[in-house]
Amino acid sequence: RPHRSELYEDAPSACWPIVYSPEYNITFMGLEKLHPFDAGKWGKVINFLKEEKLIADDLIVQAREATDEDLLVVHTRRYLNKLKWSFVVATITEIPPVAFLPNFVVQRKVLKPLRTQTGGTIMAGKLAVDRGWAINVGGGFHHCSSDKGGGFCAYADITLAIKFLFERVQGVSKATIIDLDAHQGNGHERDFMDDHRVYIMDAYNRYIYPGDGFAKRAIKRKVELEWGTEDTEYLQKVHTHVEGALNELKPDIIIYNAGTDILDGDPLGGLAISPQGIVKRDEVVFKAARRRRIPILMVTSGGYQKRTARIIADSILNLHNLGLIDKELATSGAENPKVEQMIRDSAKDLTNLSLQ
Repeated sequence: RPHRSELYEDAPSACWPIVYSPEYNITFMGLEKLHPFDAGKWGKVINFLKEEKLIADDLIVQAREATDEDLLVVHTRRYLNKLKWSFVVATITEIPPVAFLPNFVVQRKVLKPLRTQTGGTIMAGKLAVDRGWAINVGGGFHHCSSDKGGGFCAYADITLAIKFLFERVQGVSKATIIDLDAHQGNGHERDFMDDHRVYIMDAYNRYIYPGDGFAKRAIKRKVELEWGTEDTEYLQKVHTHVEGALNELKPDIIIYNAGTDILDGDPLGGLAISPQGIVKRDEVVFKAARRRRIPILMVTSGGYQKRTARIIADSILNLHNLGLIDKELATSGAENPKVEQMIRDSAKDLTNLSLQ
């Protein structure tokens, strides 16, 4: 029997299915600046959305920290114990001075934010099924598997969200991961290597980290990109393969890893996608999901430039302007978004008829 987890308690129905906590942001003595990651990116996304009046603090779902018991749904006890060594965390987060900090500081300042983002992804999984869509403003730690972290990823939030759904939500037995971060998502690939319930599509720069040949065997749809790939080619490939993936298998949930490290000039991604290209990419994925009435959970993953937060916010605003995410569907359709959508579609058809 699954343990009782606070992460699966119902969120207030007045909230948008957008999950965040101020705890996401990593700040300590400027050490976070030693990594190219903008460790305050998540808070900035929320601030932009507030400025645009899309959301307010009391309208977002407050992420809760994943407990050890939650993490053990996927992680080995051995792995969690390893994180009690500061040098292990320093290696995973690629911030060498972390090795010299007492572990209680590392737990509080580095790992707690990552555990809270992980809790956010798990919560967003249930929200997506309940409401048709959900966005965790953090998460997307796709280099971490059950027993190994790396590439700034200390917890396997994508694997956890899927395993939680499979174990606890009736009617969810197939999942598709669409991983569009610039890097190969070797963590969830290793976790779901022989699991036929999970279909993985991964588009990434073939020449950069992690180059995990073993993990590639788990990818059902592999889109290997060249250095400096630009918008036109990229968007055409994303469109073709997202459609192909969802036609091949209709899942009960899509986990969309929406890394923004594909942005032109990203120090780690090596691709050359414009801000508009990123906004369009997210639109392509959401359109494909909504058209097929498949619940979608988006996580923000990698993205290492100062302008990244603005682009993520612009993308969420664009999804809203296009009606691909909306609060009405979220709250009134809390019982079953599919039924709600059908009612809405038939109303639209009637309106269209009367206009003709």
